[in-house]
Amino acid sequence: METPSSTNKFSNYKKTIQTSNQDWESAKERLICELNVTIKSTNLLIDQYGRQLQHFCTTSYLGLDYNQKILDGAIEGILQAKTLRVANSKNRCKLDMLEQYETALSKLFSSICLSTLSCSAASAGLLPLLASGAFSDNVPPTMAFDRYSHYSMNYLKAACADETEVLTAPHNDIGFIEDLCKKRKKVAYIADGIYSMGGKADIDGLLYLKSRYGLFLYLDDSHALSAFGENGKGFIRPYFQTLDDQTLIIASLGKSFGASGGLVMFGTEKQKSLMHRYGGPSNWSQSLNAAAIGAGLASVKIHQTKELNFLQQKLLTNIQLFDSLIATEQYGTSTAIRLVPCGEAQKANTIAAQLANSGFFTSAVFFPVVPRGKAAIRITLRADMSHETVLSFCSRLTSLIEKNQCNH
Repeated sequence: METPSSTNKFSNYKKTIQTSNQDWESAKERLICELNVTIKSTNLLIDQYGRQLQHFCTTSYLGLDYNQKILDGAIEGILQAKTLRVANSKNRCKLDMLEQYETALSKLFSSICLSTLSCSAASAGLLPLLASGAFSDNVPPTMAFDRYSHYSMNYLKAACADETEVLTAPHNDIGFIEDLCKKRKKVAYIADGIYSMGGKADIDGLLYLKSRYGLFLYLDDSHALSAFGENGKGFIRPYFQTLDDQTLIIASLGKSFGASGGLVMFGTEKQKSLMHRYGGPSNWSQSLNAAAIGAGLASVKIHQTKELNFLQQKLLTNIQLFDSLIATEQYGTSTAIRLVPCGEAQKANTIAAQLANSGFFTSAVFFPVVPRGKAAIRITLRADMSHETVLSFCSRLTSLIEKNQCNH
């Protein structure tokens, strides 16, 4: 029988639900979550209550989710494959077009790429393998998760702890990681490149620790892939001339990339093979369907043209326009994510509801997404938003900030 001291070391769903469920109920009552929408036009949604909503909590930062080439690619994928998917574990048998897709991704991102059904599936397969020592010469590394690393990684702490020591590191605390490197034989650091609530990893500091102590890096670059970098390589990948076997980059193919699924960038074929055979949730009868593959192949083509640079510049222009009107802690950064702090969840819910009733869909974020007392309105920008839409949104948001006495 489990004793209280042996449980809830890395998660506590009971306490989380008790702490946050009232705020979720409030968000539901205010009609700012659990919406069912249809598409009226690009980035314009109609919910079940008849409201027309400009989408300001999107993660398709380049607007490729509406790109006709990608939509046509999805249709072509199904027609070419003559099926939606091959229904078995992909390490046994997979569509040839999936192999073509992963080869194209590998060339685009100058690494050995593996596609997964989602980033969560990638982390669920990879992190326990990393914890076991499979990627570090059978030496299980101490796993240091950044305090703000995404939930898709954090929820695997318990599984990793069955293989090795697991710690939570203060956010971007290079000193903490260095002290750990001095005391442990091998350390792996798990973090985001660009954080979903704003901010970025201290990549220069991490590369110093990697060079001096052999720090293993596991970095999720979902919010940067495609949105930044030459050919959309994101925030993390451009820092490495070649990707070695002590760095794993995970990213979403369903955000700025405009398709579907997750992506792992490996340094060696051996690592990819281990993932194929022992990656569990990333492999159990799960592979991208033909529509997702077709859409992804179309996106790869876009990434090889000037169209990508054009969209990246349009996104940056909209970010700069927003920053000229509303000051946030993310001011001046190239990420499309901005947070307006509200303090308490009820205030964030109130403002998000008022924005929705004005035709702007944003996200009220509160515990456990952010620490208690740090609730905020999360705003995400897109390349295909008109300046008029951004100006109108910022005008309404400014008035609500003043009305509700938010600090920003």
